[in-house]
Amino acid sequence: MEIQPPLMLRWLFPGTLWRGEARRKYVHLTFDDGPIPEVTPAVLDILNNYGLKATFFCVADNVRKYPEVFDMLKQNGMGIGNHSYSHIKAFSNRKSDYFADVQKARELIPGDLFRPPYGQLFPWYVKRLRREFRKIIMWDVLSRDYCADLTDEDVFNNVLNFVRPGSIIVFHDSLKAWPRLETALPRVLKHLSDEGYSFELL
Repeated sequence: MEIQPPLMLRWLFPGTLWRGEARRKYVHLTFDDGPIPEVTPAVLDILNNYGLKATFFCVADNVRKYPEVFDMLKQNGMGIGNHSYSHIKAFSNRKSDYFADVQKARELIPGDLFRPPYGQLFPWYVKRLRREFRKIIMWDVLSRDYCADLTDEDVFNNVLNFVRPGSIIVFHDSLKAWPRLETALPRVLKHLSDEGYSFELL
C-alpha cells in the first residue's frame, strides 16, 4: 500500500476526509486496529510524555475483549473512531455483512467518526455511511509501521518525507507494528514538534 494515496481516490470518494486544511501547520495523529493491552498503553505513555492527543480508530472486537484498555483512551482524552467490529474487508464481503459489522461496532464504540478497514470502500457505500457518521476519515500519510520488512528508520522517513500541513497520519497500535512504532513514534513526535507542527484531534 502506498504511503500517499493517489489523488484519483479523493475524486472517487467525495464526502471522505483525506487531509485537513493546509493553511495552518498542524497534523492529525491517528492509530488503527487497537486497543490491545500489549501496545495501546505504551502508545498512550508516549503521547502523554509529549502532552499530545490522537484519534484511535478501534476494532470493536478488541474493545469487547479489553474494555479496560478502551477506557484508558477515553480517560486520557483521546479521540475515538469506529474501525468496524471485525476489521472487515469491503472488497471480499457482501454489502449486507459489511454494514452489519459496522453497525455491531457502533454498539461498543460511541462517536461519529469512521475509518474503513484497509481503506477499502466502494463509492456507493459513502452515502449510507455519511448518514451514520459525521466524518469518514481516510489519510494522506501511511506510516506502514505494520510492515515487517521495514525498519523503524523507514517508518520515520515514510512520515517525514510526506507530511505537510493538515496531514492525517496513520499509525497502528498493533502487535505487528510495535517493533517499529516503539522507536519511530517518539522520533516523529519530536521532529514534528521541533518543526513547529501542532497536533489536533479529528
